[in-house]
Amino acid sequence: MTDEPILESDGGADWPANRPSLTPEELEARAASDRQAGFVISENFRRFSQRDDVFNRAWWDPEVMSDDVAAFYAAHRKPDPRKGDGYTQWDFALLNASWSVARDFAGRGMAKGRREGFLDPFEVFVPQAEQQAELPPVPEVTDRIRSVAAFLGADLVGVTAYDERWTYTHSADISSESRAEKPNDWLDGMTSVIVLGHEMERSLVQAYPSALAAAATGREYSHEAAIVTSLASFINGLGFRAVATSNDTALAIPYAIQAGLGEYGRNQMVITKEFGPRVRFSKVFTDLPLVHDKPTRFGVGETCNACTKCAEACPPKALPKGPPQEVGPDRSNVSGVTKWSADCNKCFTYWTKLRADCAICMRVCPYNRDYSKWRNRRFRDLLNGPLRGLMLWLDARFDINRRVAPKDWWRTASADSG
Repeated sequence: MTDEPILESDGGADWPANRPSLTPEELEARAASDRQAGFVISENFRRFSQRDDVFNRAWWDPEVMSDDVAAFYAAHRKPDPRKGDGYTQWDFALLNASWSVARDFAGRGMAKGRREGFLDPFEVFVPQAEQQAELPPVPEVTDRIRSVAAFLGADLVGVTAYDERWTYTHSADISSESRAEKPNDWLDGMTSVIVLGHEMERSLVQAYPSALAAAATGREYSHEAAIVTSLASFINGLGFRAVATSNDTALAIPYAIQAGLGEYGRNQMVITKEFGPRVRFSKVFTDLPLVHDKPTRFGVGETCNACTKCAEACPPKALPKGPPQEVGPDRSNVSGVTKWSADCNKCFTYWTKLRADCAICMRVCPYNRDYSKWRNRRFRDLLNGPLRGLMLWLDARFDINRRVAPKDWWRTASADSG
């Protein structure tokens, strides 16, 4: 299955040197899960150091550093609005408001050299109970966790086994000017990862690229900070270890795929049945006994093999048009995993010129639809089958994911509120 798409990882120490002492049965179970997920992982695999992601490279790597990078980050603290539609003071005001909760979480540990949710796990203030709660059978425990996660606001919930391959070899140190590596070795004893999916607002996604549309990302960062820490607090209250994470600690995409929440797409995103690519993920690492979900594949790989819409629409041409490859274009990509890999330098450079994130590749994706409507569910099912070519033609013909002018979003929002 070497023609199938895969996931995320890179860097760090050589994988064979990091391979744990698993039993033959555990190794076979992992191999079976990889096959189900469509993962093709070679002996060249290397674990990833967070210092090598493009956002951290912006602080130390001359290939990424620029005056535009500084201006991009400054715009999130002190916006410089302009006349262009989608970049007005109103648009930046909503963008920064959407990020406010996530930034509060990220800033509360800065004096201790921690940036929670971005470089470090969230600190949870509900202590782990000294006595563990009496547990019902493990399937019921898992069902209760799903119910609690949904109650707290998660849109999707999946559970998978802890897999050290996706844990960062090191975290990036916020207290270091060059984002030096620091240990990331606190996950011993964790057996499960609860992956939470958070839907991004489609009406805002349709306005990408713009500062207004970027509020869709910020809102989910804020949502997930509150939701994932609350779920970890609940598990701690049962007397089990639970650590809440967002972008920190480990790669989210492979865990989301292993937890059965979706498939990997050409646009570097997890495509879900429920929301297409409009999902952000957070994670809870725990030793609470849980039933693990299996990866699911419903045709995304075959569709992305036939579709290059995201690559064609990408302004800096950062997305690949060809088949999945084992080696990506820069050090922020996977090593030893066959997948579609973006040119992260080109992508992030374009973001910095906009002073906001882009996500055109999310907007134009044929899977970006409102699946509360039966006709879109029917479209998805046909797209995943023998009529794929016709569905892609219809998607291009009617262009339902064409950009919505940000000023029109404001008019619609105002009308809806009235």
